[in-house]
Amino acid sequence: SCCYLSRRLNQLSSHDPLWKRHCKNYWLISEEEKSQRNQSWKAIFISTYSDLGRYIRYYATLKKAWDDLEKYLGQRCPRMIGSLKESVREEDLDAVEAQIGCKLPDDYRCSFRIHNGQKLVVPGLMGSMALSNHYRSEDLLDIDTAAGGFQQRLGLKQCLPLTFCIHTGLSQYMALESVEGRNKYEIFYQCPDQMARNPSAIDMFITGTSYLEWFTSYVNKVVTGGYPIIRDQIFRYVHDKECVATTGDITVSVSTSFLPELSSVHPPHYFFTYRIRIEMSKDALPEKACQLDSRYWRITNAKGDVEEVQGPGVVGEFPIISPGRVYEYTSCTTFSTTSGYMEGYYTFHCLYYKDKFFNVTIPRFHMVCPTFKVSTARMETNHNEYAVDEEEDSTDTDEYEDRRRVLDIPAPSGRCPRHT
Repeated sequence: SCCYLSRRLNQLSSHDPLWKRHCKNYWLISEEEKSQRNQSWKAIFISTYSDLGRYIRYYATLKKAWDDLEKYLGQRCPRMIGSLKESVREEDLDAVEAQIGCKLPDDYRCSFRIHNGQKLVVPGLMGSMALSNHYRSEDLLDIDTAAGGFQQRLGLKQCLPLTFCIHTGLSQYMALESVEGRNKYEIFYQCPDQMARNPSAIDMFITGTSYLEWFTSYVNKVVTGGYPIIRDQIFRYVHDKECVATTGDITVSVSTSFLPELSSVHPPHYFFTYRIRIEMSKDALPEKACQLDSRYWRITNAKGDVEEVQGPGVVGEFPIISPGRVYEYTSCTTFSTTSGYMEGYYTFHCLYYKDKFFNVTIPRFHMVCPTFKVSTARMETNHNEYAVDEEEDSTDTDEYEDRRRVLDIPAPSGRCPRHT
């Protein structure tokens, strides 16, 4: 616009270094790419803007997220990179909008101009979770598959699926309109009310307020190591850096995860899994080698009710820990309150001095259910009849168990008690 005001402004507006800054800030164009295109910075900016101009607020953030994710996974999970699809065209996105009768948010469209989701494969780009008799791995849906799953039924009106797990059928949805108690562009897991007669009574576990926030926050957790890579898959365990305890030469650390597909708001049943790592310092003396005999748990729900659990070994095993060795396993628990915490200790005996026993502290770790919204259909049916009841607490039954060892990770087998 400035170039039309005067000859001097016309000259200034053509000064290429000005456009270099814009190309790098908005389109992430590198010097190498400029050399390959053999164009001026101004020409590159204008040609890119003519194609992606509507996404100028989002493109740099999403492109960097995709680039960081590809670089990180390329070194650790290269087969996952192979499942990504090429970008889609503007006309393809316009056609989907016409098909579903709703506008797609610009941040969502922008992401698909970079990558059109992924193929329906395992492992999924959006994270996995495995227990002994349960497995989830979420794919980021391509635009055509997402459009085919667009919902108009009561309970999920005008909701577009973003992810899909071929094992559980679980999806994360994005609301394209503010209906049925949802905010526009809110992202959530559906949670059918198991006690309602109305099939449209669907509660929601909220996972994001916009596509940009949802996708970039997930990528950030992946590329910063917040989510561990196990067996070439992204596992969505969250580790609190303060959740570590060292007793002598043995360090215990814990990471946790909430499983929406095994949880419900009504009845209140919140399912968590936790991954425990037990490691002996590599500098420990050889005679420090020891074997785990038993465990003790103190479990407290949000109301302050306490349950104590004690038993032999962990996941049916009695691992031996020696200098530099690591033992890891996964277990789970449920709460009828939206949060709770666990702490306790393991009892070991020394291998060299078999009559010597000692306890190793398990740090306190908290588990908190994500924000959820109660179904408007349930509230309208009978607000008082379906009030959330949080009177019950977790129980110690046989259910959902997995175990892993560094350098030797067998396939999960058998069923072991929770709180192990």
